[in-house]
Amino acid sequence: MFVVATAGHVDHGKSTLVRALTGIEPDRWAEERRRGLTIDLGFAWTTLPSGRDVAFVDVPGHERFLGNMLAGLGPAPIVLFVVAADAGWQAQSDDHRDAIAALGITRGLVVLTRSDLAEPERITQTLTETRVGLADTGLADAPAVTVSATRGTGLTEMCAALDEILAGSPAAPVDAPIRLWIDRSFTVSGAGTVVTGTLSAGTVTVGDTLDLLTVQRIRRVTVRTIQSEERTLTSIGPVSRVALNLRGIDSDEIARGDVLLSPDTWRRTDVVDVRRVSGDEFTDAPIHLTAHIGSAALPARMRPLGADHARLTLDRPLPLIVGDRIVLRDPGTRIVGGGQVVDAEPPPLSRRGDAARRAASLAARRPTDDLRSEVARRGSVTITHLRRLGLLDAVAEPGTPPDGVLVVGDRWVDADDLALRARRLRTAVQTLHREDPLAAGISRAAAPDLLGLPDDAALLDAVISAAGVETTDGYLAMPDRGTDLGPAEAAIAAVERRLADDPFAAPEADDLAALGLGDRELAAAERMGRLLRLGSGVVLAPTAPALAMRSLARLPTPFTTSEARQALHTTRRVVIPLLEHLDARGWTRRLDAGHREVIR
Repeated sequence: MFVVATAGHVDHGKSTLVRALTGIEPDRWAEERRRGLTIDLGFAWTTLPSGRDVAFVDVPGHERFLGNMLAGLGPAPIVLFVVAADAGWQAQSDDHRDAIAALGITRGLVVLTRSDLAEPERITQTLTETRVGLADTGLADAPAVTVSATRGTGLTEMCAALDEILAGSPAAPVDAPIRLWIDRSFTVSGAGTVVTGTLSAGTVTVGDTLDLLTVQRIRRVTVRTIQSEERTLTSIGPVSRVALNLRGIDSDEIARGDVLLSPDTWRRTDVVDVRRVSGDEFTDAPIHLTAHIGSAALPARMRPLGADHARLTLDRPLPLIVGDRIVLRDPGTRIVGGGQVVDAEPPPLSRRGDAARRAASLAARRPTDDLRSEVARRGSVTITHLRRLGLLDAVAEPGTPPDGVLVVGDRWVDADDLALRARRLRTAVQTLHREDPLAAGISRAAAPDLLGLPDDAALLDAVISAAGVETTDGYLAMPDRGTDLGPAEAAIAAVERRLADDPFAAPEADDLAALGLGDRELAAAERMGRLLRLGSGVVLAPTAPALAMRSLARLPTPFTTSEARQALHTTRRVVIPLLEHLDARGWTRRLDAGHREVIR
């Protein structure tokens, strides 16, 4: 299916044209038919001679219903721009032209209607006026056809021209996340709540669970049934007009501008930076505006950053991504212009001069710079978050990162930022070693806070590796820190000398206390490989286990604890934890309460 919206001045025959093409009355309200004036959105559909299925969104042309027009035009990718051949370009033609320019619509057809009421010269003049009017839009070179909907002339040529446009339209992604802007909600007897909208990407299937974002909150809903063009379907893809019967909410809780979303996929924001794509310079625009996004219309406050860039603060958060178009309208009916989202998660402007610096940064940025600059601004960012910001394709593989960006786990990391944090870590570890030689190092668990890193083990590992530090027992230390223990050096050296003379003469607790050696000093010496601590406060040289094995290997097998004590010339206080240590290392094996053997 293809979805095409109408556009054009009031009473130029948009609804008559849709009715002639489809045989369906697009004006849904009795008042519309009575007054001959489209007030709200109308919907109709047909099959072109090629077999292509086309749904039409018929929009009102009157200036009082400009908001309704934008709700229908916003999500539609293709437009029929209608100008009455006998009347020519009119006031609301400007408004609809401005809307198309703001939305960046580039595919469409110019239709000169009521040709039966105009002379050939007038038709030529109207086409010239229309070309001039559309000169600065994506429809400047759009094909033009002349028709009379009431007489049926020119409709065959129009369908052929529309067919050609549709044939050249790029396919929308069927596996993209759902973002369906709702333009109607109502209740069907026996079925419940139904919402309609234009599905521009993704696929909806019966039974799907979606998030419904309303003005008040997010509700989880289930798709009970799907209809399109009065046909019941089990699944539907883009680009389509859809009607979804929802379970889990009443229709009076839903309004135009609410949006259905794939769960846990979209990031909501109420602050965006935008680039001017049409209309007045932002420095000349009102501060308080109405922003039209999808089918939504909501108050917004503009802070110009320069003539072509501004920060918009919306009345409520919406699921916006880079590239989204926003139509800006003043509190009356005039369209001020259009903006394109260039940052859906902009940095704060808290210091004097931040706005000017931000404007300069945005003005200098090229589209190819977006990814690098966004990664650099954050230091690191997950691929998922880049997708939620619209900086990466929502469904494709991320591909090769830009120059200066590293892949670390599921993150893209700015190489300069990683190097900076690595230097900070190395400096912090070296400073700790210098100021407190007994410290094991910086706790790995505390390092993310110290460095301002997210809780990501792979990222921390990358910084640790770049810093050239090592991790031991949960602490980060320099591999070449040395073995000097500062104030405790002399006391540790004294213990080492004693054990060198008698390897199994472990000092008593009183001896250690007299030397000023407590748990902290002994633990530091053990980390540096200068001492070995066993249970019950036994301190030996690191070589003691190997020396013990030399003597125990000469004993008959099995040997007793007493025989081991005698062979090592030590006490039970020392030999029992030493034998347990040898058991744990797999050098000896305990056979029963009193016997062991050497494992050969």
